[in-house]
Amino acid sequence: MSDNQNNIPFEPEKTQISDLSQQDSGRTQAFDPQKTQMSAPPEKALTMKCIAGNAYAAAAHPSREHVLVAMTAGGAAGGRRMPLNLCLIIDRSGSMEGAPLEYVKRACSYVVDLLEPNDVLSIIAFEERVDVIMPARRVVNKALIKEHINRLEVGNTTNLYDGIAAGASQIASVASSGYVNRALLFTDGEPTAGIKDYNSIVGQVAEQKSRGITITALGFGDEYNEELLAGIAKRSGGNYYYITRPELIPEVFRKELETLMTVVARNLHMRVRLSRWVQVRQVYGRLPSFGERYAEVTLPDVERGSTESALIEFELGQRPAGVYRVARVELTYEDSVTGRTEQLACDVVFEFTADESLIAANVNEQVQREIEVALASRNLERTVMGMRTQQLDPSAAIAELEKTKALLVQQGKVTQAQDIQKAIDDIKQGAGVEKTLVGTIYNLDRGKSGK
Repeated sequence: MSDNQNNIPFEPEKTQISDLSQQDSGRTQAFDPQKTQMSAPPEKALTMKCIAGNAYAAAAHPSREHVLVAMTAGGAAGGRRMPLNLCLIIDRSGSMEGAPLEYVKRACSYVVDLLEPNDVLSIIAFEERVDVIMPARRVVNKALIKEHINRLEVGNTTNLYDGIAAGASQIASVASSGYVNRALLFTDGEPTAGIKDYNSIVGQVAEQKSRGITITALGFGDEYNEELLAGIAKRSGGNYYYITRPELIPEVFRKELETLMTVVARNLHMRVRLSRWVQVRQVYGRLPSFGERYAEVTLPDVERGSTESALIEFELGQRPAGVYRVARVELTYEDSVTGRTEQLACDVVFEFTADESLIAANVNEQVQREIEVALASRNLERTVMGMRTQQLDPSAAIAELEKTKALLVQQGKVTQAQDIQKAIDDIKQGAGVEKTLVGTIYNLDRGKSGK
């Protein structure tokens, strides 16, 4: 292809467009601003598309533009699923005495009833000491498993770090790639024994995620550390739940397990390969790692019929007017029905122009809505911090929450808006709201919709 073909401006060091890892220009020949590029045959578990926040970008000066990466799971898998390799990691510290522990036992028994003989289950209970209540085994003798559960008794302090390590060890003992690996961590308190600092605990979780182990965090009551549990869920790609009353424990366990049974894509890894003069400023709500001209993040599992999204902000350098591919998004995941590793890719393309009015007239409304939601999440974080540091009194906090709620309603985030209304009502009654709002922030950052 010659450099003047189709009147595309010359870009030095041009190589084949198919090899972005080696190219510098990112230039491409054909571009339709209204066309979104799809990148998956229909038989795959996921489809992916990259939606630019604008069809155009500034040529005469550096600019910032957004791209929404949407990963959608179909519903064609029906009732088929891979077997689960599940570990229940249960806090049995002294504060769990009475109704909370009894409801946990009931919830665990309900989980056993939902599992099938091909599934593997292990149970860890922790206080100051960590006990393997049941090592990893197939769910064949359900009555015997329930006997193990019913023997649970309360202990003393809370050794969260070692409880997680023991649970991950049980999952890892099942040496097969043919399972969906998940731990359900349930706790009602701060870590008070063993390794207690946030970075060590969350760092361990990230390491387990690199081995294909996802942890869902379930926090009960008023005493647990919501930032820690949300951090555990975020770094491992699991879910986060705030359980207010003991009688709700079985229902939340049921919801999580039924969600887990519909996972169609797991161990998602997204890499954004960058052309010259392009940087990733942030991936909203994620913690990307960076290499030479790429950024990458791990993403949560995707359930049947749902969509997970990632919102990326790019820094674009100035360049001659013309059409350029500025990045290529590559997604790797494991199909939870077939067990195969699959790959998807889509290009991020902008037409660079000196016409600022053209840029202003071509803002993508869908991406703009996602930006507004991301900003609402950041505002919620500031509100929570303001309440914790007492920089916001209750009336000021309510005013901020009302603004955020209105924005979320406008953007169609009804569930999260209802969470904020509950927080407003709780503030008026003098109750704590941080746990509710941290959960709302987590769900907004995850970018999950539909099912």
